[in-house]
Amino acid sequence: MTDLSALRDKYRQEKQTLWSHIAKSTANGRGLKPTLGRLAKLADKLLVQLWRNAGFEQGEALIAVGGYGRGELFPSSDVDVLVLLPDSVIAEESPVLKAKLEAFIGSCWDSGLEIGSSVRTLKDCIDESEKDITVKTSLLESRLLAGSHDLYQQFKQSYQEAMDPHAFFVAKTLELNQRHNKFENTPYSLEPNCKESPGGLRDLQIILWVSKAAGLGHTWDDLAAKGLATPLEVKQIKRNEAVLSLIRARLHLLAKRREDRLVFDLQHALADAFGYKAQSTPDGKHKQRASEVLMRQYYWAAKAVTQLNQIMLLNIEAYLQAQRGDLRIEVRKLNKHFLEINGLLEIAQDDLYQKHPYAILETFLLYQQTRGVKGLSAKTLRALYNVRGVMDANFRRDPVNRATFLKILQQGEGITHALRLMNQTSVLGRYLWVFRKIVGQMQHDLFHVYTVDQHILMVLRNVRRFFIADHAHEYPFCSQLAAGWDKPFILYTAALFHDIAKGRGGDHSKLGVLEVKRFSRQHGIGSDDAMLIAFLVGEHLMMSHVAQKEDLSDPDVIAAFAKRVGNERRLTALYLLTVADIRGTSPKVWNAWKAKLLEDLYKYTLRMLGGRAPDANAEIESRKREALVELARHSEPHDGQKALWDTLDVGYFMRHDASEIAWHARQLSRYVTRAEVAPVSALNGKCIVRARISPLGEGLQVLVYTEDQTDLFARICGYFDQAGFSILDAKIHTAKNGYALDTFQVVTSLLPEHYRELMTMVESGLSLTINQKGTLPPPTKGRVSRRVKNFPIAPRITLHPDEKAQSWLLAISASDKIGLLYSVAIVLAKHSISLKLAKISTLGERVEDTFLIEGSALQHNREQIEIETELLQVLQA
Repeated sequence: MTDLSALRDKYRQEKQTLWSHIAKSTANGRGLKPTLGRLAKLADKLLVQLWRNAGFEQGEALIAVGGYGRGELFPSSDVDVLVLLPDSVIAEESPVLKAKLEAFIGSCWDSGLEIGSSVRTLKDCIDESEKDITVKTSLLESRLLAGSHDLYQQFKQSYQEAMDPHAFFVAKTLELNQRHNKFENTPYSLEPNCKESPGGLRDLQIILWVSKAAGLGHTWDDLAAKGLATPLEVKQIKRNEAVLSLIRARLHLLAKRREDRLVFDLQHALADAFGYKAQSTPDGKHKQRASEVLMRQYYWAAKAVTQLNQIMLLNIEAYLQAQRGDLRIEVRKLNKHFLEINGLLEIAQDDLYQKHPYAILETFLLYQQTRGVKGLSAKTLRALYNVRGVMDANFRRDPVNRATFLKILQQGEGITHALRLMNQTSVLGRYLWVFRKIVGQMQHDLFHVYTVDQHILMVLRNVRRFFIADHAHEYPFCSQLAAGWDKPFILYTAALFHDIAKGRGGDHSKLGVLEVKRFSRQHGIGSDDAMLIAFLVGEHLMMSHVAQKEDLSDPDVIAAFAKRVGNERRLTALYLLTVADIRGTSPKVWNAWKAKLLEDLYKYTLRMLGGRAPDANAEIESRKREALVELARHSEPHDGQKALWDTLDVGYFMRHDASEIAWHARQLSRYVTRAEVAPVSALNGKCIVRARISPLGEGLQVLVYTEDQTDLFARICGYFDQAGFSILDAKIHTAKNGYALDTFQVVTSLLPEHYRELMTMVESGLSLTINQKGTLPPPTKGRVSRRVKNFPIAPRITLHPDEKAQSWLLAISASDKIGLLYSVAIVLAKHSISLKLAKISTLGERVEDTFLIEGSALQHNREQIEIETELLQVLQA
């Protein structure tokens, strides 16, 4: 028996040698496959020796399965093995065998092997594989390591007899679709999984699995020999497989564990390991990080794998159907160039695109126009993949191609699917060369979670959904506006170009205007439509900025915005594009509060554009009337609210809608009498806190009514910070009787069914916090996310007086972190700065907050600088 420690030491030494070879591999991955094979053979040797040491009889078999069974082993992958027993043996009933199994598995772990083991009889294997496609797949790739050769051959024969290649194909493609759905059907997430994401190694493995199950071979060369892959496709597959494999192997080494995700923490280190350097943008003013260069290479490889995966699987599916004799071919001639075969669009001649390049774009136009067509055939996909070189400058200048592309944008249906398919097949970037520049372009602004090209297509999808009746329930107001919009292609084109100049340095909105104007000229878009498209691209950030950062109760803000927009048509188009844009950044960025802000801004501006100048008195009276109707519904005493309303000024009524005004009156009227102006004795200096489910249907709305104090906002922020709430909005008001009447919109991760307990907790907990005088507790410190840690944004602060020089506007932009708002509030309280309005905007992992503040300290330059310095320190901490 060989000494276990000696085996372990030798294994580790030889493994480290092979790992060092991987660490020195070039970025193209050549030479990696043999090294992964040698790692597997190294594990083979150790397992065989441990098997012998355990004293197994000749009747059992040790079998390598899964990826290890394939004969390759990544640095931190599990070593999956099956201990195969004859059907006559029951391990649990044999103490001797059970002891051997325990000794064997224990020695594997003791020697440094991370094994995944199973013990089954031959019958168990077949039964389990019929119930679980994962087991069936694992057993598909098997090798005998030690033990009974006869038993292994029986297993292989039984497994093959039980295999239904067509059923296996269906199960694996369903599994693939589920996996792709899990990753939102895109290879372009900012932290992709190089094994499981669309376009990852798993997409290549599934081709070989179904190929092997069908008896077509288990290598790429086997597929080529069977006529299911061309030599060029095999070459492309091998090249991209090598790149993805090396990325995965290096990730394991860098993370020192099994890590298949290209997480932000490892992207920098991986780029350095591959020798990538930062690259200058075209204007020379900005640098593209080395990690961005790496990720772009990954995205291009994943995109190619996605394309080739589709082609191979369609070919294998057709082969299997032909083998079963159930390949029913339904052919419909669409025109002289195209056929519809079983619901797939197919070219009529193999060399169609070489002879008639204009047919390339016609493919996607027909895809939109032809009912019943659900995709492109393998033949068409293959032809598009191989014809990329034809799409040159002459192709892009061809008037026929320009007319066809414009028709694609102007179609009533299928715009989203067509452009996504064009991007997947690389046609979109080949025709629209400016789009090619942003394919796989990462965005490190902490709120976009997609690459630029995927974000653009997501925004276009969102715009399209406004025009589809089946989606009207999602955003009814947007759908209502879209129903009256006559030219959807204007919005589609604006969506396509709104971020197309990102990554170059400079103002991407202005650069985008130049690009879309050129596009409009080249494609013969009318001057009025072209001007509107250019306006939308140039101003696509404006409405979001005004809604989230400025005071919408200020008539001057609305007037300035209305002046920039100009007319109702522009306003409607900008509103629809803005909603689609924000929703297309990240699932976390859009919320009901942002929806309300944008809708309010739209309606206020529409009123002003319609010639209705803002009349504060008329607006206030209108809101009071609506509030009185609401109060009557709740049987509140007539005129019970009057004493409270007498303590509130114009600013209060302009900043709160009728629903909020009525709610405040219901909660507070009993504490204010008409004869009193000073704080009411019934409160005894205590505060009132009331919470309700937000009328927007998301989070809570919290009312605070208490004697005003300089650090009140800080105390409230401190409570919400400690309790795990995020503040979306704060309306701060001081009544004439010296009481603060503040309203907060807050959200938490707690489930909706806990709202009643949540409201009780907030009402009691926040009251206690406000009434507890003394030093403010320090902010909570939490871990920053990987993304913030690796791609922080430089914090920015601007502080300047408003136009009336009565208050000051403080704007901050920084990476989000726990306790940030509370930390800012502490600084303001320290300098006796009072808050009038807070616009809290969290965009993914980035905050952009605006505060309207007052205080004598702001009148002195030295104190101003001191405040700004302290705020910067807080943001950078």
